[in-house]
Amino acid sequence: MASGIPIEISGLTKRFGPVTAVEDLSFTVEPGRVTGFLGPNGAGKTTTLRTLLGLVRATEGSATFGGTAYGALERPLETVGAALDANFHPGRTAHAHLAVYATAAGIAASRVPEVLGTVGLTEFAGRRVGGFSLGMRQRLSLAYTLLGDPGVLVLDEPINGLDPEGIKWIRVFLRNLAAEGRTVLVSSHLLSEVQQSVDDVVIISRGRLVKTGTLASLELDAAPRTIVDSPDRDALRAALETAGLDATEGRNGFIVDEPDPAKVGHAAFVGGVEVSSLHRLKSGLEESFLSLVGGGEE
Repeated sequence: MASGIPIEISGLTKRFGPVTAVEDLSFTVEPGRVTGFLGPNGAGKTTTLRTLLGLVRATEGSATFGGTAYGALERPLETVGAALDANFHPGRTAHAHLAVYATAAGIAASRVPEVLGTVGLTEFAGRRVGGFSLGMRQRLSLAYTLLGDPGVLVLDEPINGLDPEGIKWIRVFLRNLAAEGRTVLVSSHLLSEVQQSVDDVVIISRGRLVKTGTLASLELDAAPRTIVDSPDRDALRAALETAGLDATEGRNGFIVDEPDPAKVGHAAFVGGVEVSSLHRLKSGLEESFLSLVGGGEE
């Protein structure tokens, strides 16, 4: 197994013409931990991952594996296992699908049955992929990421399409990978899908970072707080700072570390700021996550 190395995203910006998909994004994914890369659909997660894997060129900043761009890795499949937009030839068997990539990468053919066994597809090795369910295809994608026994795993929505048994299996699977010292980055648009698997979270919305830290820190964020918004957010920010209230800006306003909306409203009143919304934020991990990303998909 290749040793785990950090994934380093630094000042990453990606524009597609007039559209900014990712803006000044910076975070680090450490070895030996499972990191959840979270945000609603359209938040910029896939663009970030595609840039990391050299499929898209950054407008500004960098995305590397321990300081080395994916395209400069000597043996990429033995360093990084990635499952993004998996393509399967429907007429090939699961074994043949993996064998093609193993041969191309100079990986021993013996790895094919090994990884099929690891993901629970041994009995389906001779079956054509065209007849696979979505969950079975997800497992086959995971088998592909493990072909080179890499130290880094980058997985885009790996739980999508899995049944309850499959979800339970992949949670244990991810934890075991991290326990071996690998670096594991898992994207999802739902915190509930990955919260039992991850150690750390990186949350983005509209291409910008809104939260990074341990899952425990997000649990602390789940304490009752107040959400407030104004047509003039700069003035509102200044009023909250003047009142000594700590706040984080989200899509639907500022999340204030104060459970009493009346105190937050008073701070805005004293600052002469018009308030467009003001209410107490319910406690709970999912509520905390949704408040950071604005409560839904773009």
